Amino acid sequence: MQPVKGTIRRTDPAPSRWSYRYQRLMLTPLFRLLLRVGLPFSLAFFAGFSYLSDDQRRENLILSIVEMRQEIETRPEFMVNLLAIEGAGAEIEEDIREIFPHALPATSFDIDLEAVREMIVALPAVADATIRLRRGGVLLAQVVERTPAALWRSRRGLVIVDMEGVVIGDLHWRGQRPDLPVVAGDGANAEIGEALALHRAAAPLYSRLRGLVRVGERRWDIVLDRGQRIMLPEDRPTQALERVIVLNDLQELLERDLVAVDLRLASRPTIRMSEYAISEWWRAAGVELGDGTE
Repeated sequence: MQPVKGTIRRTDPAPSRWSYRYQRLMLTPLFRLLLRVGLPFSLAFFAGFSYLSDDQRRENLILSIVEMRQEIETRPEFMVNLLAIEGAGAEIEEDIREIFPHALPATSFDIDLEAVREMIVALPAVADATIRLRRGGVLLAQVVERTPAALWRSRRGLVIVDMEGVVIGDLHWRGQRPDLPVVAGDGANAEIGEALALHRAAAPLYSRLRGLVRVGERRWDIVLDRGQRIMLPEDRPTQALERVIVLNDLQELLERDLVAVDLRLASRPTIRMSEYAISEWWRAAGVELGDGTE
């Protein structure tokens, strides 16, 4: 037999020390996360920081962003060119246009719809409003007006109020709204519903009716021409007024020379006559009234 020439070199299958440490690190979740996320983020951060550390570059970048945003916001599809108002009268429409805070055309990005709605609802004559953008660059304001219910003669003068007693506007003279009843007195605007019910019940007296007066914020007086008053109680005033109207139909009570019909005490209604009527009554009864002098 011949001897084998040379020696066979075997490769050690075990990994090197650095390879072993690298494989161990790659098995660590935190290390893999830092390698995949932390390293790219750090490189990008330092690159951006280095780029933006120059004032001129930073200013150019800001100007580019502003110009890009302006180009987008001023595109025709985002522009508001017209304010349309629906459901409002001429005066309210004029008030809305006067307080509208934007000069049109304007970009829709600069218009706060909720702020515009609150501004319109704050008007005394407006009960509610809806604001929305419509195609074609139209900002639509749909307005619900307060409905005038009565005229209230208050300390500030003659004003128009709705069913809730909210002051809608001023009135220069009564003849501008002859269709609305007149109420007066402190707290009269808080009981407009009751006042309207009394006004309807007083329909047979419309030709003589002058208004309703709230007394002590508790009850009502019906004011007629010739200085006459029907003084109603706090409870069930409508029924008391209806009794007076029936009595007037039967006996022409209110055609007599009296000052007031006092119904404040339901159990003891009274009639207050004028001084002339009293003197005439005593004269008819044969009683001479002196003048109080001797």
